[in-house]
Amino acid sequence: MKTSRAKTSARRPFVFVNMAMTADGKIATANRAVTAFGSERDRRHMFALRATADAILCGARTIEQSGAILDNGSDALGRQRLRNGLAEYPLRIIVSGSGSIDPAARIFQHHFSPIIILTTRRAPASRLRQLRGLAEAVKVCGDREINFPAALRWLHARWKVQRLLCEGGGDLNDALFRAGLADEVHLTICPKIFGGRTAPTIAEGLGFARLAQAATYRIKSIRAHNGELFTVLSRGKQP
Repeated sequence: MKTSRAKTSARRPFVFVNMAMTADGKIATANRAVTAFGSERDRRHMFALRATADAILCGARTIEQSGAILDNGSDALGRQRLRNGLAEYPLRIIVSGSGSIDPAARIFQHHFSPIIILTTRRAPASRLRQLRGLAEAVKVCGDREINFPAALRWLHARWKVQRLLCEGGGDLNDALFRAGLADEVHLTICPKIFGGRTAPTIAEGLGFARLAQAATYRIKSIRAHNGELFTVLSRGKQP
């Protein structure tokens, strides 16, 4: 998969979101359990996108519930990263406004690349000390909520992140959409219906109060494969 290394700005990374959702827009069932429901091709697509990113961004609850370690998936993709001028493994960035991350989470048991935690001043000092024992860096960005523009500028300046892949969950995606920071969205639409008013979608959180405020994207590409649709949306109004 060829991708541009061009940045959207000299000050922050290009941000692209990758999610799989059902035909009714859900990313998990009503009990909010994080379970893979896409095909093997969707899984390969996820790893192919990871192979283009300097860093992967993920919410703490998603990390805990899915057991994700944010790896390459294969040695071949690690070699591809090196050929493309990237580090063998992406940086791994966990977001938690309260700093409440299970220290026994599986990601902390795998040390192939640095882990960075973004949090806020809501996190108690004792919790920050614990997190600093788990991660290479803990960055406080904001008082009550993560200041994502500032966090992304820091990631670019301090860690040289040019391409940042976000893998959810819905609250994190929503924060990026509302801040106007999600430059591209990769959506795999799976032929399943979960239903349920409590089942999460790709964008939870506060959302937009008015239609005129909605984040607007144009369809860049759509590909069908064995009943799934692989779509790419780019920021900007429809032509």
